[in-house]
Amino acid sequence: MLPVSLKLDFPILGQSVNGKPLVYLDNAATSQNPSAVIEASRRYYEEINSNIHRGTHYLARAATEAHENARNTIAAHIGAATPNEVIFTSGCTDAINLVANIISLNPGDEILISTLEHHSNIVPWQMLAERTGAKITVIPCDEDGVLDQAAFKSLLTEKTKILAVTWVSNAFGTVNPVREMVAAAKANGTITLVDAAQAVPHLAIDVQALGADFLAFSGHKTYAPTGIGILWGRLELLEQLPPWRGGGEMIKEVTFEGTTYNAPPFKYEAGTPNIEGGIALAAAFDYMNAIGISKIHDHEEALMRAAAESLGEIPGIRLYGPVDRIGALSFALEGVHHYDLGTLIDQMGVAVRTGHHCCQPLMARFGITGTTRASFAFYNTLEDIDSLTTAVKKAATMLL
Repeated sequence: MLPVSLKLDFPILGQSVNGKPLVYLDNAATSQNPSAVIEASRRYYEEINSNIHRGTHYLARAATEAHENARNTIAAHIGAATPNEVIFTSGCTDAINLVANIISLNPGDEILISTLEHHSNIVPWQMLAERTGAKITVIPCDEDGVLDQAAFKSLLTEKTKILAVTWVSNAFGTVNPVREMVAAAKANGTITLVDAAQAVPHLAIDVQALGADFLAFSGHKTYAPTGIGILWGRLELLEQLPPWRGGGEMIKEVTFEGTTYNAPPFKYEAGTPNIEGGIALAAAFDYMNAIGISKIHDHEEALMRAAAESLGEIPGIRLYGPVDRIGALSFALEGVHHYDLGTLIDQMGVAVRTGHHCCQPLMARFGITGTTRASFAFYNTLEDIDSLTTAVKKAATMLL
């Protein structure tokens, strides 16, 4: 296990809620920021705040250098072949929408997604289908929340032009075999996108080994601020596809007769980016790498095992997802609404999330409206698990 003292690196975790020490277990929604990331943001605004790429004065040059250094750091962290494959976006949702708006489809083409998807990896593809006459097909899951791989292979046909699948379910913590799924799709000539919003905080990422065409994730689930995200794309594909938004930076030359577009990544970064956010995201990766991604994974795996075992002993509780889940643990208490359970848990200082977790089709698959979800980060401890279990038991006593 990682040292408990890591919690001291996160100032927000030192407070009390309702007279109890805060136990923060809502990391799948938003993780907290370590002092190193907060300091990187503060230094940017105090020392080099300026618009980037076109200014010749000192602050503009310093901000540009810091921003592009951040791109280099992020590229190295995810194993990109070149920093030019790393596009700054406002988040994972924005990154997926970017891809859904630059790919052309024809009537009858199919977009293959899964039952486990977050709304942000469903709705943009539905909108693309509406614009083009394409069709959405869905990979089903079993009672453990595991995708049916036989069904996936049968649904992957010559009509399948896009596979868009999550790496890790934000609701159930299911880890999909994305490398194998991507390989099958690529052999079929299908464009592939992996939603890695829940994978990047917990797993080592190597986009070249993964083999996908696109990978998207958010900073705010990876110890960085909100409003920053990444779309990684294979450079040769980014060079071929059209831009999405028009404006400054994404152009080489503009006349009233026409425009010549810039090369990637700038082709997809119209307007002033979230400069501070990109710098802070790189600082978050530096912080994670200093701890060690494998150590983070092992620590969180131990937390998940402890939480599943402890909660599983409570009468009337149901745990959703497979045994080898990571990140998120969804559960329900028989006869208790998830909102009521989460509210009482909060009164005991434990922050969890309730509801459908932006996965309404998945909830409908299980015949429920939502769950209570505890989600973990490397700053969580076994004592946090004890606090969660104690709170659930007390809430059960009060509600049943």
